[in-house]
Amino acid sequence: MDTVSPTESESRQASQHSAGSSLRIVDLPAGDPRWPAALAVLQELRPHLTSELLNQVLTRGTPQGLRFTAVVDGEEVLAVAGWRVMDTTSVIRKIYVDDLVTTQAARSRGCGRLLLQHLADLARQWGITRIELDSGVQRHAAHRFYLRERFDIVSHHFGLNLD
Repeated sequence: MDTVSPTESESRQASQHSAGSSLRIVDLPAGDPRWPAALAVLQELRPHLTSELLNQVLTRGTPQGLRFTAVVDGEEVLAVAGWRVMDTTSVIRKIYVDDLVTTQAARSRGCGRLLLQHLADLARQWGITRIELDSGVQRHAAHRFYLRERFDIVSHHFGLNLD
């Protein structure tokens, strides 16, 4: 099986200039000094996520292909995507987005779109034809965003809590 591994240079190729600021896409490997700021952004979507839990996710998830990519403006982290390449029987190979969040203060600045465009560019480069994600049923603003970005609602996701 082919493996895919984005490089920092691939990630930095995506940039957007707006209103005097420069938004850049960067990879966030474990140990990156931007993680404290990125964690604060992730906590807007995942309030239960502590530094300890994040380290656990990075330790266990990285060997499973979990990657994180962020939009930064200078040193400020504005948005974060957690994602992975998956092989499944339903669509064979896809990029699955575990997390996609823009900090409240930076919403409507194009950060989410920039992250999705970056992931779509990587997917095309690697011969992947699908990006998938799940979104909580209560996240109506996120649903409007995904529909604007031409995502389709294609399934229901079920979960079972085990005692």
